[in-house]
Amino acid sequence: MELNIGDKAPDFNAKDQDGNQIKLSDFTGKKVVLYFYPKDNTPGCTAQACNLRDNYEELQNQGYVILGVSQDSEKSHQKFIEKQNLPFPLISDEDHTVHNLYGTWGEKKMYGKTYMGTKRTTFVIDEEGKIEDIIEKVKTKEHTAQILNS
Repeated sequence: MELNIGDKAPDFNAKDQDGNQIKLSDFTGKKVVLYFYPKDNTPGCTAQACNLRDNYEELQNQGYVILGVSQDSEKSHQKFIEKQNLPFPLISDEDHTVHNLYGTWGEKKMYGKTYMGTKRTTFVIDEEGKIEDIIEKVKTKEHTAQILNS
């Protein structure tokens, strides 16, 4: 499914690292940064998560809620959060349901091999649940700046 700026962000119901149900509709009235990343504890994903962590207070002051999504398990997310001291929830999407709603699961190429994986993408969603921005060329070490300048 191809999503565009101005579209209503698809609602979802998924579990975070502690098994709590998270629905996008629970955040109506707040701005949401929904970021999809390939894998816990990998260099790029760690840089991205830590950039959001280091700027978390500023993002909160601007009214943003941060939600990370990957195909990792709840247990993997718990370890990642603990190791990196992340202050925001990570959604476990092992069956790719949320990825498929947002079009972030697909064919990727690396070192001449083709495989299925997460397309690193961030959706900035406004208070009414509409997509305000889609960041596809994520700069992992400067991600907060990309969000705030969108």
